[in-house]
Amino acid sequence: MYVVCKEHLELAIEMFVDEFEDAPDIVDLKDTEFSDWDPPVQCAHCEQAGKFLVV
Repeated sequence: MYVVCKEHLELAIEMFVDEFEDAPDIVDLKDTEFSDWDPPVQCAHCEQAGKFLVV
């Protein structure tokens, strides 16, 4: 599972496929709220805001 900015979305997809050998689901964090989980504030690869959850 990766929280990434738009710039690193493709990299996160590639990493997910390499690790799990399956296509990930992409969740737009702007449109989705989770009751029991607060996503990280910033991208896993840089200082920008995390906008997408790759899972």
